[in-house]
Parts: sequence; C-alpha cells; structure tokens
Amino acid sequence: MNITRLDKARDLSFKRQVEEESGQNLSACYQCGKCTAGCPSAGVYDRQVSQIMRAVQMGLKEEALKNRSLWLCLSCSTCSSRCPNNIDVAAVMETLRSMARREGWVQDRPIETFWKSFLDTVKYTGRSYELGVMAGFMARTLRGWGNVEIAPKALQKNKMPFIPSVIQGREEVARIFQRYADKERS
Repeated sequence: MNITRLDKARDLSFKRQVEEESGQNLSACYQCGKCTAGCPSAGVYDRQVSQIMRAVQMGLKEEALKNRSLWLCLSCSTCSSRCPNNIDVAAVMETLRSMARREGWVQDRPIETFWKSFLDTVKYTGRSYELGVMAGFMARTLRGWGNVEIAPKALQKNKMPFIPSVIQGREEVARIFQRYADKERS
C-alpha cells in the first residue's frame, strides 16, 4: 500500500473506539509478536494477531475488521497471557468481531453461526448444551445431519444428553447477555 492510499484508508478515531470498547491501551503494544507466536490458530489466519493489532494502531479499520482471522480466533487468551504489556489481546479481538458484525463485515458466516448457536445455549442454560448447539447450527444453516454417525457413541457415553443441564445462577448469566445486547444497541 503506497503512502497516499494509506493516508486515505486511515480512520484516526478507530483506534480510540477500539480502546474504549475493549478497555485496552493499544499504544502499549510495541509489536513484539508474542501474541502471534503463541496463537494456536496462527497457522490458519490470513492476518496474524500482531498484524491486526498494528492495523488498529494505524487506524486501518478495514484491514483490522475485514479478515477471517477474527472469526477463527479461539478466544483461548493465550495471546493475552503472553503479552509483556498486559494487553488483553483476546478482548481486543472480541471487540473487533463485535465491530465487524455491526459494520456487516463478517468474513466467515458458518463460524459466526456456530458461535451464535453456542451462545444461545449458554444464555438459556448457563452452560454449553452440545445437542442444542448442534440443533441450532443445523437450523440456522439448513445443513443436514453432517456427523450423525458419531451420535450413538456420544449418546451412549452421555457426552450429548437429550436434556440440558441448567446451572444455578443462570439468571446472572442472562443479565450478562442483556448488558452485552444493550451495549451493542447503543
């Protein structure tokens, strides 16, 4: 990217917005690469974590938000635990996913659909409910019974119960989801 195109692509308020929404100081990132070096998904990323962080620092909104890496992030927080400046990089990645969703720049619909199905089960039961995740994903994507051959063994070992286990305090979990939904609307 030449300098003229770079200047046109910059959105100087973008970095401040990401910092505000994530609660992180991105100026503290000096591009050591430890986040990328420890990332278990780095091998499948189109943009490495450190490249995404740099794009945010430079105000390159599209560069930061229009990539599959945001959707392939496992949210494992390895990047955050490795950061020598205590930046919660995983929180930044989550913030960028949220921003990409608001902008309509989702780069991997099946992954986002799986994520929504997973979160729906957590929202209503307080924890993951595998059969519910699978049913939600299949309903949203109109996919058939892809790996149905593993179901009998999973059911036999009680790895995929028919009835979800509901935790105590699921109302508190539901309130977390509500706060997030309220934040997304504002």
